[in-house]
Amino acid sequence: MVRFIVHPVNSSWRCIIKTATSENIGRLPGPIILLALALLIVLIAGNGPAVSHADGTGTAVLLNIKGPIGPAVSDYVIRGIKKAEEDHASIIILQMDTPGGFDHSMRDIIKNILSSSIPVVSYVAPGGSRAASAGTYILYASHIAAMAPTTNLGAATPIQVGGLPGMPEEDPSPQEKENDTEKPLPADTLERKMVNDAAAYIKALAYRHGRNAEWAEQAVREAVSLTAKEALEINVIDLVAASHADLLLQLDGREVVMETGRVVTLAVTGLVIEPFEPDWRTKILTVITDPNVAYILMLLGIYGLIYELANPGFILPGIVGTICLLLALYTFQILPINYAGLALIILGITFLIAEAFVPSFGALGIGGIVAFVVGSVILMDEEGMRISLYLIGSTALVSAGFLLLLMSRIFTMRRKKVVTGAEEMIGITGEALEDFTEEGRVWVHGESWQAQSSAPVKKGQKIKVTAKEGLLLKIKIIQEDAS
Repeated sequence: MVRFIVHPVNSSWRCIIKTATSENIGRLPGPIILLALALLIVLIAGNGPAVSHADGTGTAVLLNIKGPIGPAVSDYVIRGIKKAEEDHASIIILQMDTPGGFDHSMRDIIKNILSSSIPVVSYVAPGGSRAASAGTYILYASHIAAMAPTTNLGAATPIQVGGLPGMPEEDPSPQEKENDTEKPLPADTLERKMVNDAAAYIKALAYRHGRNAEWAEQAVREAVSLTAKEALEINVIDLVAASHADLLLQLDGREVVMETGRVVTLAVTGLVIEPFEPDWRTKILTVITDPNVAYILMLLGIYGLIYELANPGFILPGIVGTICLLLALYTFQILPINYAGLALIILGITFLIAEAFVPSFGALGIGGIVAFVVGSVILMDEEGMRISLYLIGSTALVSAGFLLLLMSRIFTMRRKKVVTGAEEMIGITGEALEDFTEEGRVWVHGESWQAQSSAPVKKGQKIKVTAKEGLLLKIKIIQEDAS
């Protein structure tokens, strides 16, 4: 009789078949022997060593990162990885050309790469591309790191953004000086914490995939960079490929270890590369997180609310302004803005508005334009996230034109003769209705007025109003030229 003893050994199941004698097998019915062999094959195949093979008949999902890494890119990559897992793709190719980006967006991408059930191949391409700053971390986190010729990576030092100027600097402690005597210390404690955290993070990623951890730390602390050839020579990347076809050719047969410990042998010859295109949600998020668009939204929001407050009841400017301002605030919380720049912009706009209500002969207006321009320039100062100088210049010119128009109108209004009220009577000419010495009646502005004069007045004589006190006009005689 055949006995099956099934027990776990090293997290896998093995089946041991023990028989009394070889004669026992011969006595068993044929179907039972076949059933036993089939069961043995199933147990070994399903619970053998943790090694699987990427099926070369599948697909390779291509995700394309081009430009700064922000919330929109993070959302796009995360959904792309999920889509690849749902479609049971063989590999994911993450093609990059990026100057860097935000720390939280980068970490979200890395978390999903590490937890992916499908091997992720980061590929810096095409030629002339780079994986700087956040791109270097993503390259280190990927199961396979590849670069095209004439590309580069590195310069992974974190930069503090959105901080307030004038923050107090602290000297490094004696223990920090002693532990790091050979490496230059950052200027303040906050920056040291950021650099040390980033260095530990990228070193952990390097150890995870057996890559050069020493250079990774240098990229963070000293902002060094490498070409594709140099990176391959010192084990920063796994391969250099000139094209997608070359990449698949070199990937075939490589083994990668997934986060769960499962070993995957890549069989990628003949894979069909399917690009995963951004959908409308990603495109909208990409648009509103563009620094120039966020800048315009902020201005539209402020001016819309100002117009609504100055003209209550229009409603539409208030609604549009509120929506634009909320979108701008949402964008600013995830963009590297300088709060001093934002404060200068608000101050500049406030000065321009004050010029309209409290004329200062241009002092407030000019100060507002200067504050507005300076604030716009320093609002975002990270590479790839700067506001266009053309946009700043055009906006400043429009504001200056508005100021000049406002000042010219005020100047014209000051010079214009008053046409209503008591002031309108001053300077008007009329005619005496009777002879009088001190007070009498005069005809002014089509009406009969009681008038007072310091000199005798004769009937029909031309007079001019010099002042008005209630219903009494003070007049003087107009001397007529002798004919």
